[in-house]
Amino acid sequence: MKPKVLALCGATASGKTAVSFELAKILPLEIVSMDAMQVYRCMDIGTAKPTKEEQALIPHHMIDVVEPWDSYSVALYQRDARQKIDEILGRDKLPLLVGGTGMFLRALSMPLGYGGTGGDETIRRRYETYAAEHGNEALHGLLLQRDQKAAGKLHPNDVRRVVRALEVMDLTGQKFSDQKMPSYADGPYQILPFVLVWDRAVLYERINQRVDRMVESGLLDEVKNLLNMGVKEEHQSMQSIGYKEWLPYLRGESDFETQKELIKRRTRNYAKRQETWFKQDPRIIKLQGDAPPEDNAQQIKERYESFSTTSKA
Repeated sequence: MKPKVLALCGATASGKTAVSFELAKILPLEIVSMDAMQVYRCMDIGTAKPTKEEQALIPHHMIDVVEPWDSYSVALYQRDARQKIDEILGRDKLPLLVGGTGMFLRALSMPLGYGGTGGDETIRRRYETYAAEHGNEALHGLLLQRDQKAAGKLHPNDVRRVVRALEVMDLTGQKFSDQKMPSYADGPYQILPFVLVWDRAVLYERINQRVDRMVESGLLDEVKNLLNMGVKEEHQSMQSIGYKEWLPYLRGESDFETQKELIKRRTRNYAKRQETWFKQDPRIIKLQGDAPPEDNAQQIKERYESFSTTSKA
C-alpha cells in the first residue's frame, strides 16, 4: 500500500499557514513547503516564509534550499521533496504538503513528463540552438520526419513543445505520439489534497493587505540586499512577484506607490491562476477559507482518518 500524504493548497493569502498550525496540534505531522519561491535563501518577506520561531514549533522542509542566484526546476523539487517525504514517513510522521504552486503538487503526485522521463537539459539546449540557428520551421521539420502525428498537432512556432517532443523521443526511443501520459495512479504516494476557497473580493482584499504588510516589514530593503549580494535581474529568483516590480523604482523609472500597486495587481492575477489550477484537480476537497482555522483542521483530520481506513493501494 502506498504511503498516505496530506496536502493543503490554496491561493496566496488564503490562510494555509494558520490551518496547518492548527492541524499540527491534532496530528503528528511535518510540513513540506510547496512554494516555488520559498526554496530561495534570503527571500523571506516577499515569499511570506514561516518565521524561524514558527519553523521551530513544527519541522518545515523545502525552505531555504538554494541560493537566490541559483536556478531550481520542478524536476529538482520533485527529487528533493520526495526525499524529505520519505524521511518523514521513516520517522512515523505524517507529511503535510503546504503551498500554492500547483506544478509542485503535480510533481509529487505523478512522474514528470512522458515515458517516466523528466528531461535532459543538454538535449533540450541542442534543439533550442538548432531552432535559433535554422528557424522554427526547420525544427518542426525534424519532428515531422520522425513523428508525423505529433508534428500535425504542434504549430512550428510552439518551439517549447516541439523541442520537448524531440527531447522525449531521444530519451525513450519511441514516437512522442505513442508516449503514455503520466497519471496520479503512477505516483509513489496516496495524496489527499485540500484547498482553501474564498469569495474572490474578500481574497483580493486579503492580498492587498498582505502586500501592505510586506512593504511595511521591509520588502524593498530585502530587494536591495539581494542586489547587493550580486543577484541579477535575469536570475530566476528575481522574476518573483514582489521583487521584480521594485527594479524600475530603484532605477528611477517609476514611483513607489505605482510599483506597490503593481505588486498587488499581479498578485491578485496570480491568485486567480492558482484557483484555476486547483479547480482542475479532481482529487481536491474544498474547505471554506473564512471558517475558523481549527474547524478546517478538524475537517482535514476526519477526512484523513477516513481516507486511511478505506483507501486502497
